[in-house]
Amino acid sequence: MSDTTALDDDAPARVLYRGGSVYSPADPFATAVLVEGSAVTWVGSDEAADAQAARARGAGEPLAVVELDGALVTPAFVDAHVHATETGLAMAGLDLTGARSARDVLDAVARAAAEHPGEPVLGHGWDETGWPEGRPPTAAELERAAAGAEVYLSRVDVHSAVVSPALAARAGLTDSADGRVEREAHHAARDAVHRALRQDPARRRALQRRALRAAAAAGIGSVHECSAPHVGSHDDLRDLVGLSCGSSPQDDDGGGGAALPDVLALWGELVPDADAARALVAQLALPAGRLLGFGGDLCVDGALGSRTALLREPYADLPAGAEAPRGHAYLDGAALRDHVLACTRAGLQAGVHAIGDAGLELALEAFTAAADALAAEGAPPLAASRHRIEHAVAVDAAGIATMARLGLVASVQPAFDAAWGGPEGVYAARLGRERALALHPFASLAAAGVPLALGSDSPVTPFAPWEAVRAAAFPHVREHAVSARAAFLASTRGGWRAARRDGEGALVPGGPATLAVWEPSSDLVVQAPDDRFQAWSTDVRSGTPGLPDLTPGTPAPRCLRTLVRGRTAHDAGVLA
Repeated sequence: MSDTTALDDDAPARVLYRGGSVYSPADPFATAVLVEGSAVTWVGSDEAADAQAARARGAGEPLAVVELDGALVTPAFVDAHVHATETGLAMAGLDLTGARSARDVLDAVARAAAEHPGEPVLGHGWDETGWPEGRPPTAAELERAAAGAEVYLSRVDVHSAVVSPALAARAGLTDSADGRVEREAHHAARDAVHRALRQDPARRRALQRRALRAAAAAGIGSVHECSAPHVGSHDDLRDLVGLSCGSSPQDDDGGGGAALPDVLALWGELVPDADAARALVAQLALPAGRLLGFGGDLCVDGALGSRTALLREPYADLPAGAEAPRGHAYLDGAALRDHVLACTRAGLQAGVHAIGDAGLELALEAFTAAADALAAEGAPPLAASRHRIEHAVAVDAAGIATMARLGLVASVQPAFDAAWGGPEGVYAARLGRERALALHPFASLAAAGVPLALGSDSPVTPFAPWEAVRAAAFPHVREHAVSARAAFLASTRGGWRAARRDGEGALVPGGPATLAVWEPSSDLVVQAPDDRFQAWSTDVRSGTPGLPDLTPGTPAPRCLRTLVRGRTAHDAGVLA
């Protein structure tokens, strides 16, 4: 970056980015953008940018000019479903995503226990599908590997875990002889892990900050935190939101005062009526505008990998006579209907986690019953509230039609399909080929008019927004694909619209300067979901802003800088 006029510390920052490509609906040919304070004030051509710089020099006005050298400037991404504290814990603990056997996991536990004798061993990311043992480590194996220390290892979907006898005892679990915990037992084990964090808020904030910085480094400017009583506490959520808006203690971890992504919160707790909803808002006591509503990890069911998602037909890989062959329902339909009504009447978003086809049916029946009750009262339609379904993995045609009619947002995770989809993936193992290939119908949702918002469910999948866009544009099942542009918009403006903030997520004059600068790995192109209609032209006369080539196998763009409302949240040191 070169200063055309020295910046006065007391003057509002004015930074002109020029010489690149700017993804803006205000000007599809833009190569420059001006940021003043927290806002974008202009987009346009390099020639016009140079004229502005000359005027600033002549008037002695402070202006910094950043030469983009062909870099791409886009709105920063929105991750519409994250668990920040869990992500920080996963980043600080054992990364088990590469484990190929139970023995690999046990070896990692043994190394960690030897390096830190007597300390709890935390890890995340194992997936026993395809392991030679066909199972995760047992409690006895964990006890031997950790020399009696507490061990908590969450499965990749975070809907089950394996725990050592020492942790099971502290959590009050009496029926975990094999070490595998699900549902209430998993909640108890996770709560025991979080209990230590509640006693050390500075460490908790450090983990949260680490997660948010990782998001910023991935070009993410805002996250939707999906917390709940079984995930964290009120204090946990207050600290996280406070970090992003500067009201939490910042501690001293060498962060240098860098900005952090905006955190918008969903709290997953049932409320029976509007008064209870308002009371819970008061108890949470979050800064104004940061609480979206009560949803996120309000779970109707579990996950397919853990065989806890609720299905109409049994799991294909369970033996006859297995317990809960169709998964689990965690919520009652009548209570969920009342919850949706309570949130609607209190002016809040309602939402649920629903993955299995029967789980989605239960959820959508509750939303429909709530819509009918509102209509009978003569109240505004439910669609005006823009409630949410998180995941919507196994939604069918009837469910899609219901979501469109009720104005429900689909908060989806294309990386799930990339990781577990296809004819040979985890989904096929759990459900059989036919059911597996019907999952993640992104195109059908979009065609029906269901708004899409993309997220990672971090730490389930990492902060990698371009990979999410790629996964939606190039899913395992071609018929489910949307265009790269549609997926990109669902990852930017779609995230803000899911938060009921329609004016954000685009680089336009007067809009927030929440943006990312990218080193593209290719020429910018326009990619359609069907290669018979693929446009690889870089001719700007098309009027359609280009995006990096996301064809499978091509590298993703590298984030050079992320701004959150004009403040630097990440800088790779290339532009400075």
